Amino acid sequence: MAWIGTAPRGLTHAKKLYSPEVWVDRIAASWHELLDKRAVLLVQLPPSMERDDARLGWFLDQVPWWIQVAVEMRHPSWHHDEVFALLERHQASYCVMSGAGLPCVLRATAPIVYVRLHGPSHDWLYGGSYSDDELAWWADRIREWEGSGRDVYAYFNNDGEGYAVRNARRLRQLLEH
Repeated sequence: MAWIGTAPRGLTHAKKLYSPEVWVDRIAASWHELLDKRAVLLVQLPPSMERDDARLGWFLDQVPWWIQVAVEMRHPSWHHDEVFALLERHQASYCVMSGAGLPCVLRATAPIVYVRLHGPSHDWLYGGSYSDDELAWWADRIREWEGSGRDVYAYFNNDGEGYAVRNARRLRQLLEH
C-alpha cells in the first residue's frame, strides 16, 4: 500500500504557491513519518490560477528531493512545453486529467505518472461512470507508461453514486488481463 496526499488548500488555493517555505516544512515533517509508504503529493492548483513559471519553479525548489510531487494544472495557460520542461527538471509529475472542461494532456514528465479521473461527463465534474471502452482506453495508456519504466497512479474522483470504486475495480481487472 502507498499513501498519496494532497497539499493543503491554504498553500494551493489561498496562497497560490506564494511563500511556500512554511507549508513545505510542515508537509515534509509529516511526510517523513510515512517512510516507505509515501508515494505522491498532489499539488492541485485552482482553476483560476494562470501560468506563472517563476512561482512554480520556486515552489518546486523548496520541496525536498524525496517528496514525489504531481501538479494538477487546470488553467489552460499552463499547458506549454516550457512548463512541462520545468516539471521535468524538477522530476515533478504533470497530473493527467479527465473530466468535464479539463484539458486531457497525455504527458509524462517524471518517473511516475499521476492520473486523476474526474468522471466521463462532458457537462459536470465528479459524476458519471466510465464505460468499459473508456476504461480499456485508459488501461492501454497505463500499460504504455508502465512499458516505458514509469510507475502509474490512477485516482478516480467520480464519487457520485459510488462510481469511483466500481470504475477503479474494473480498471484493475482490465490491467490484470
